[in-house]
Amino acid sequence: MASRNHGRNHKNDDNHLNGDSSFSHVPKKPKLGTFITDSEIQSEFAHHDPAVARINNGSFGCCPASVISAQQKWQLKNLRQPDHFYFNELRKGILHSRTLIREIINADQVDEISIVDNATTATAIVLQQTAWAFQEGKFQNGDVVVMLHYAYGSVKKSMEAYVTRAGGKVIEVQLPFPVNSNEEIISEFRRALERGRAGGSRVRLAVIDHVTSMPSVVIPVRDLVKICREEGVDQVFVDAAHAIGCIDVDVKEIGADFYTSNLHKWFFCPPSIAFLYSRKSPRCSELHHPVVSHEYGNGLAVESAWIGTRDYSSQLVVPEVLEFVSRFEGGIEGIKSRNHEAVVEMGRMLATAWGTHLGTPPDMCASMIMVGLPACLGISSDSDAMNLRAHLRDVFGVEVPIYYRPPKDGEIGVVTGYARISYQVYNRADDYYKFRDAINQLVRNKVTCALLSN
Repeated sequence: MASRNHGRNHKNDDNHLNGDSSFSHVPKKPKLGTFITDSEIQSEFAHHDPAVARINNGSFGCCPASVISAQQKWQLKNLRQPDHFYFNELRKGILHSRTLIREIINADQVDEISIVDNATTATAIVLQQTAWAFQEGKFQNGDVVVMLHYAYGSVKKSMEAYVTRAGGKVIEVQLPFPVNSNEEIISEFRRALERGRAGGSRVRLAVIDHVTSMPSVVIPVRDLVKICREEGVDQVFVDAAHAIGCIDVDVKEIGADFYTSNLHKWFFCPPSIAFLYSRKSPRCSELHHPVVSHEYGNGLAVESAWIGTRDYSSQLVVPEVLEFVSRFEGGIEGIKSRNHEAVVEMGRMLATAWGTHLGTPPDMCASMIMVGLPACLGISSDSDAMNLRAHLRDVFGVEVPIYYRPPKDGEIGVVTGYARISYQVYNRADDYYKFRDAINQLVRNKVTCALLSN
């Protein structure tokens, strides 16, 4: 059964630009006992390289063959008659996808949903607004933006490009890893807000991850957003690149001003597509797509729906993705639950095999989990982590990211390397056994990162 009813019908005030949303959104439900089979799942992902244990869905996601086929049909429609496609198909199709996303994440209005390329683009949109507020004197030099130390690398670069350059101060929330409880994160977040208010400065924006990338941790976003409201933070932006299809997303419950998530990571869309939710407020008119085209000034959702001639097909296949996930028992909710259970099981198996530990409790992970690697591998830098990752790929056919965790003062012989394993519907236990055996072989052969670097 599909996990959500996508049949509700919503109108909005930009229909004259984006088409009519008045069509059925209900994916066909499989008959009882006719859920997708294991062989059908493998067929949907037969284009994956069979020689590689692909346990890194978190980085680039995956797309089933049925959705790829739907995407190709959209591409051919465009190439066959681009004028007809633009005037009669594109805007209507993007509005349909926006309407479905609105229902999935429980937003109030479809015009709160914009479709963009990825979470990085969404970050640029939000931080561009912040930069303009500094430049126009609405914010004072030295006012603060808070973000997590675990923030994704491109987000940190965006902070440099938009906030610091405009006169803002960026404060990072120093989070522990390994982490044992939400309370550790909440405590550090409160400390960062206190630092931000020091000397009379105001915290203008908090950027909070929902599921951090490296190391991967599920962040208690509802608690942190609530704290921001209590402490007078102007706006809150949740960077949830990994969230949709991986963890529950209800934007009204979360309560942030802005929320973004990629649909090409855990929601089976082809690259690249993300949504940016912007809660309705007077400041929404200040949000603009960084690529300015003919729709500038017509609202962010309309601006984002046309940024010039390009391939929009990945933004048009959300209905087919919903058809795909409806073939699974429990729909996307069932997929999320089974992926979580499986990644915890595989993580525990690896930690036991290597005599290490998990980087978080199971309730602080979603479909990815951090697993400690044997200390004897000698991972002592980010470069070591990257070299080990490349060696696993090139020699053993295992694709998995490696995280370097510097030892604290006085720590000797501790685990400094963690693997971030993902679990998606195409994965099998043999993928993780292959990874286990590869690490065991390196340990037996006394291979260290120092040797790999040479």
